[in-house]
Amino acid sequence: MRHLATALVMLVSMIMTGAAAAQISRYVEGTHYFEVDTPVRTADSSRIEVIELFWYGCLSCYVFEPLISSWESNQAGDVDHKRLPAVGNSITTIHAQAFYAAQALDALDAVHNPFFDEIHQNRNQLNSEVLIREFFESCGISEQDFDRVFNSFSVRTRVNQAASLIRDYGVGQTPTMYVNGKYVVTLAVGSYQEMLNVVDYLVDLERG
Repeated sequence: MRHLATALVMLVSMIMTGAAAAQISRYVEGTHYFEVDTPVRTADSSRIEVIELFWYGCLSCYVFEPLISSWESNQAGDVDHKRLPAVGNSITTIHAQAFYAAQALDALDAVHNPFFDEIHQNRNQLNSEVLIREFFESCGISEQDFDRVFNSFSVRTRVNQAASLIRDYGVGQTPTMYVNGKYVVTLAVGSYQEMLNVVDYLVDLERG
C-alpha cells in the first residue's frame, strides 16, 4: 500500500508539473507575441507598463475599448496601464491632439468614450479642428479652454513623443499592446480577449 501511495503521489506530481509546463508554454514568442529588438525605456521601472495603442477612427479599437477598460479595473497596483494614440497621418495626428488636449484639460473621462461614439455611432469623423472644437464644447469644455491647449507646445510635444514611441516599438497598427518595453501583442492572436490573455501572461512573466 505504501508503494501504491508513493506511486500515486508521483503520478499526481507529474500531472501537475505537466499542467504547469503546458501553462508556461501556452503562449509562444513569435506566434502570440514578439519581443522588440531593443527594449524601450518605460516611465516607471518599479511597475509593469502596459500601453494600449489605439486610434479613435479604428473600429477594432472601438470594440476593444470596453474590454480593456474592464481589464484595467481588475489590475493589481504594479500594473501601469496607459493609452497611446496612434500618430501616422493627418487624421491620426489631429485625433492624437484631441486626446492630449482632453488630458491636459483633465477632461479625458468626459471626452474619451464619447469621442469614439461620435465617430462610430454618429458618423462624424471629427477630422478637423473646427469639428473637434464643437465636439469638445458639447462635452462641456469652453471654446477658450479648447483653443488654449489644442495647439499648445505641450500638446504638440506629447504628439511628437507618441510618434517617437511608436517608432521605437516598430508596430503602429491598431489596436496593439506594448508590455513593459519588451513585448508587442496584436490582433494576430485571433481575438480581443486573447490579446488580453497574452498580456496577462506577459505581465506574470515580468513579475517573475
